[in-house]
Amino acid sequence: MLGANKIRVRCMDGVVRLGRIPGKMKKRTWIRAGDIVIVVPWDFQDEKSDVIWRYTRPQVDWLEKRGYLKG
Repeated sequence: MLGANKIRVRCMDGVVRLGRIPGKMKKRTWIRAGDIVIVVPWDFQDEKSDVIWRYTRPQVDWLEKRGYLKG
């Protein structure tokens, strides 16, 4: 968490990006360090992205059990 709706995310492609939490998501969802999120990289700046989803703990367990996440 960097403050001002910004977070630093490590993506599965190995790139560390600056993520922006949109206002609609900020009001409804709390994102903490260590959470698994889906980000969409910007078309014109690959080092920046938008956060579009945060997985809950049961969802992360399900994804790990089925092999969708690297352990």
